[in-house]
Amino acid sequence: MVRAMTDREGTGRTALITGASAGIGEAIARVFAEHGFDVVLTARREERLRIIADELRGQGVQATYITADLADPAAPAALCEELTRRGIVVDALVNNAGYGVPGFYRDCAWSEHARFMQVMVTAVIELTHRLEPGMTERRWGRILNVASLAGLVPGSAGHTLYGASKAFMIKFSESLTLEHVDDGVHVTAVCPGFTYSEFHDVVGTREKVRKLPRFMWMDAETVARQGYRAVMDGVPLCVNGPVNQALATVARLVPERVALSIMKRGSSRFRIRPDGSA
Repeated sequence: MVRAMTDREGTGRTALITGASAGIGEAIARVFAEHGFDVVLTARREERLRIIADELRGQGVQATYITADLADPAAPAALCEELTRRGIVVDALVNNAGYGVPGFYRDCAWSEHARFMQVMVTAVIELTHRLEPGMTERRWGRILNVASLAGLVPGSAGHTLYGASKAFMIKFSESLTLEHVDDGVHVTAVCPGFTYSEFHDVVGTREKVRKLPRFMWMDAETVARQGYRAVMDGVPLCVNGPVNQALATVARLVPERVALSIMKRGSSRFRIRPDGSA
């Protein structure tokens, strides 16, 4: 049975959303609030978080924010300590914060790669490790990891660690799912493809990806609703939309050499070097 979008199934529970100041993270926060969850928003941009929290309070939920830069190795622990100080119990964790590092792996400083992996992998597993035990003890919890279609298709030249980090998130989610059979904790990796958000502006590929046909794009709200429904229903892997589902299926069926050849031709269309050149 399809539930009405006005269901308040989250009433009395709290969701923590990372990277909630824009794009998919903001959309997920709005969907959780729509379903009655109180929300805690975290990201680096305090003003954006304040505006979104003010708007979400209009939906009849408690909405607060904690500014944090998850590239700082101390941030996950500090964030959880602040939650404890405020008496906030997290029932749902959305690991959404992320970005891309343009260019070839060798062209970027190690410090940039280290910051990237801290945000995309280490912060994800640390926040999960800190908040998952409480969910298990209460026998109810939701962990939604925003991965990507990039984690399901062959790697590409440029943005070298992005697909690798998303593949990690998918496998991490699948393993956690098997650790939470029948204990009320659901773990889902949601895998969007090209999504309208600030992501491509930040990494400098907006003009290149704009050349893609419109049917390949999804909007952040649709991705958020599908991801929310998947984690609430206990679906371990959610690939958003029929186009992305088809691409993921083809990637599994096509011989590896052929798939890599296709990616070799395609990845250069969307690669930007650190100096801004293609």
